[in-house]
Amino acid sequence: MTPFGERVRAMRAERGLTLKGMAEALGVSSAYLSALEHGKRGRPSWPLLQAIIQYFNVIWDEADELQRLAELSAPRCVIDTAGLSPRATAVANRLASEIAQLNEEEIGALDAVLDAARKRRSGPAA
Repeated sequence: MTPFGERVRAMRAERGLTLKGMAEALGVSSAYLSALEHGKRGRPSWPLLQAIIQYFNVIWDEADELQRLAELSAPRCVIDTAGLSPRATAVANRLASEIAQLNEEEIGALDAVLDAARKRRSGPAA
């Protein structure tokens, strides 16, 4: 399941909505919507993302969060290490081969390292 699919599924459950009803309202098949929720389909298209935001009648922060989650939800990603160091290429390939064996705590630790690096690059808050 992708972060976007997890959130959409939770929003449906919170509102007591069915997959079939949502799919019909969006003009997509139930199978497609299910695959999108379970991460078996890629990111939603921009028009579909906008339709989902309208379907749930969300605005501002919640809409921005859905968009952010959609951007993070490609179930198959490619890391382009062209021009980077050999070590960067090795780390990217190692992550690709080992991520399925990591538990949630280990994934959280990697996420924290990336967050810290982003904050360091951004510099002190103004």
